[in-house]
Amino acid sequence: MKYLHTMVRVTDVDASLEFYGKLGLRQVRRIDHDEGRFSLIFLAAPGDEEAQVELTYNWDPEPYDGGRNFGHLAYQVDDIYAACQRLMDGGVTINRPPRDGRMAFVRSPDNISVELLQKGEALPPAEPWSSMANVGEW
Repeated sequence: MKYLHTMVRVTDVDASLEFYGKLGLRQVRRIDHDEGRFSLIFLAAPGDEEAQVELTYNWDPEPYDGGRNFGHLAYQVDDIYAACQRLMDGGVTINRPPRDGRMAFVRSPDNISVELLQKGEALPPAEPWSSMANVGEW
């Protein structure tokens, strides 16, 4: 058995690609199904193209509720503080700041929870992260 991908439904392809791009993911392939009226966009972290996220975009609008009941995507990062700062600088809300130097959560434009985990040991607690409060749900 081999892991292939996780699929999440998106309502705005451009906003989703911008968000996942800020996380560091890049598009590895895209399939537009004219007859079925949907697009599949596969993203992966550079150097880890086998672990993919499939963004499914249905061309005819549908409501999608409860991103939290999906669970979350998780990505390991080399420096959690730098990753969170890069996201904040790009306008992404850090819902659960990395107060412990180990873990943070953000949300995609479609309310999908994304966990960021520090590679290796937790970094020493540092400001401004140590004193930041949670924002919304994560």
